[in-house]
Amino acid sequence: MNYITKSVSMLCAALCSYNISSVACTGISLTAKDGSYIQARTIENADTKLPSEYVIIPRGHRIVSYTPEAKNGLSFTAKYGVVGLCVVQKEFIAEGINEEGLSTGLFFFPSYGSYKPYDAKKANISIGDLQLNSWMLTQFATVDEVIEAVTKGIIRVVGLDKSAVVHYRIGDKSGRQVVLEFVNGVPHFYENSVGVITNAPGFEWHLTNLNNYVNLFSGSAPMQTLGKQELKPIGGNSGFLGLPGDATPPSRFVRAAFFCNTAPQMPDGFSTVTQSFHILNNFDIPIGIEHKADEIPDLPSATQWTSAIDLTNRKVYYKTAYNNNIRCIDLSSIDFEKVKFQWHPLDREEMQPIETIEIKQ
Repeated sequence: MNYITKSVSMLCAALCSYNISSVACTGISLTAKDGSYIQARTIENADTKLPSEYVIIPRGHRIVSYTPEAKNGLSFTAKYGVVGLCVVQKEFIAEGINEEGLSTGLFFFPSYGSYKPYDAKKANISIGDLQLNSWMLTQFATVDEVIEAVTKGIIRVVGLDKSAVVHYRIGDKSGRQVVLEFVNGVPHFYENSVGVITNAPGFEWHLTNLNNYVNLFSGSAPMQTLGKQELKPIGGNSGFLGLPGDATPPSRFVRAAFFCNTAPQMPDGFSTVTQSFHILNNFDIPIGIEHKADEIPDLPSATQWTSAIDLTNRKVYYKTAYNNNIRCIDLSSIDFEKVKFQWHPLDREEMQPIETIEIKQ
């Protein structure tokens, strides 16, 4: 078995072992008063631990895409340095940013998206869907540049796992954000007017579905009478009565849209990053709610990690289910001309550090 064949065999085994199609995610975005633009997200797998790493890609690094067969796909060289958060293996950036402030993320999109069938004769322009983020981040500086390249058809996106399809969130430091979906292999870009993304159905469907919640508003509902019966709110936030609370993608999209678009604007990038983590705490999926009682896996949470990327100040923040301490990678501290290609686990140890408070006697 040659190296390429072995690599693809290992890839297929990895994807099957980790049931990548069961991954779910919630994405939000916020802008600070000083203009700092933040894109944040969760990533879930309710079935098993999802191996996750951060990767540093230097300028000049050569990348060769996987294809569904044991053949080399698209080959490209990094024009920009990248920091990415990966799932399953180091080649699959789920969320990342480059040194120019372009950020991309993939979100699973089962049943509604689809790619063109893989054509071995076009392997040299084919790129695996789980590696499209690497291509966009290493090649482009703005949303417009990505749209132009993808719509020209200079690449052919192919699925690496037949059971999974993804769509993408793409933003740049200007604060612009678009969603990219492939249907029958045709790319569709949508301006993200609410700054939120989850999973299936399609993005336009989610925007239409928000109309079902036109009655919701922040604050408390006014007191009123029903016949001779006086009705008044039982507690705070009665204006959100009817907000869906389950973990399905449509319900998460609605909650995220209302939470983000009613949140107060914070003064700067760091305070907005902190705010995004607080908002996304509401989207942690407790282990067990997606399983029968005798099928619950040994995981602390289905939400395996949460990240926030400051596109303006070029910083990546993350925390995990095993360690809720927020860690930061500052791209300004990296010389992408000299740094070596490298990858490291998100958690050095799968243990939450505990600070013991000493009480003076």
